Amino acid sequence: MSLLSKIEWTDATWNPVRGCTKISPGCKHCYAERFAERFRGVKGHPFEQGFDVRIVPHKLSEPLRWSEPKMVFVNSMSDLFHEEVPQSYISRIVATMRLARWHTYQVLTKRSARLREVLTDQLRAAADEPHIWWGVSVEDRKYGLPRIADLQATPAAVRFLSVEPLLEDLGELPLRGISWVIVGGESGPGARPVKEEWVLSIRKQCRAARVPFFFKQWGGVRKKSTGRALRGRTYDAFPERVQNPTLPATVRLQCALEIERGKLVQIGA
Repeated sequence: MSLLSKIEWTDATWNPVRGCTKISPGCKHCYAERFAERFRGVKGHPFEQGFDVRIVPHKLSEPLRWSEPKMVFVNSMSDLFHEEVPQSYISRIVATMRLARWHTYQVLTKRSARLREVLTDQLRAAADEPHIWWGVSVEDRKYGLPRIADLQATPAAVRFLSVEPLLEDLGELPLRGISWVIVGGESGPGARPVKEEWVLSIRKQCRAARVPFFFKQWGGVRKKSTGRALRGRTYDAFPERVQNPTLPATVRLQCALEIERGKLVQIGA
């Protein structure tokens, strides 16, 4: 777990899955793949196998060992709903999130059809948890907009959109039932440009729909130099967070040990 994430809209990252595969234009310059492949073949490194999809069971208990409430980006280096991640393992990850409920979890996917399927069936109870936020990536009209429809058909308490990298004018966004919108341009080598009018259009729509708007970055090859200011100000709005109590230390550690032994610990155990 990274306790001090550099991602502007979260506090920490938690990666019980590593690796992914490309499925849309938004994946073209994937930062996670670029980072992971640097270490392919490095003995003992977490990414010794590069960006190959792998489950990491010893990471399952980490949120229970973290006593202070945090916003936690789940699988920043992968996709929870990747087809190679077994349903049984997704259930174990969600069980940890439901147990360590003093944190707020941000789950982001490009595989929205599986998100909808799982949360309307096996993990229906988890969809109702207000401390677990479920989101989809929206980079363009062809691939991104259909994901919003899948998310809206999911019975989630909190739904959000990560409109990054924003690759074109999205037109009218369907914001019914959406609790939060993040917008950002692409960054790093080969970054594709974002236009101000695309961002302003989304901001205007969020204002009209009273949806919290977060502008992450302009991006570019050197994102620090382009910054995050939009028309002279920054936008850092979030949905309201629930405040659940932290379990006593002895209970947290016992639950963590049970999870590490491969047991599925339930709420109230």
